Amino acid sequence: MSVTVGEVVPDFTLMASNDKEVSLSDFRGKKVVIFFYPKDMTPGCTTEACDFRDYYSKLKELGVELIGISPDSIKSHNKFIDKYQLPFLLLSDAEHQVAELFGVWKLKKMFGREFMGVERSTFLVDEDGKLIYEWRGVKVEEHAAEVYQYILTNFRGNNQ
Repeated sequence: MSVTVGEVVPDFTLMASNDKEVSLSDFRGKKVVIFFYPKDMTPGCTTEACDFRDYYSKLKELGVELIGISPDSIKSHNKFIDKYQLPFLLLSDAEHQVAELFGVWKLKKMFGREFMGVERSTFLVDEDGKLIYEWRGVKVEEHAAEVYQYILTNFRGNNQ
């Protein structure tokens, strides 16, 4: 069973690209956008991460933190960050425990092959750790803009 909108997200801790453990509770008092993506350096994931990079300062102006999560290693995350100048933390969920918590670890099909993997999804958590909005199974194109616009429209002036 995965967390649902309106519920407090159970705290989790993962290793981050800054080589430190990061917990969801570290972000209490701020809204946080968590985007799950399948794999570093792949075309869709690169586009999504770069789009979030381009909206990062605007999200920060609204008082919103941004983190990305995938099953990739910290070494892979750091290469991804360096190559594309990503200004936000990437968390390694190698055992996919957090992906399972959010219900994004799913059976996928590609080229006639079935495998388990991350379904690209984004979540907005409020200052108290409650899930307040979700975008599941997203398409990369314009997704970062959509997330920003949702926050701007619904929480403008409420960035405490």
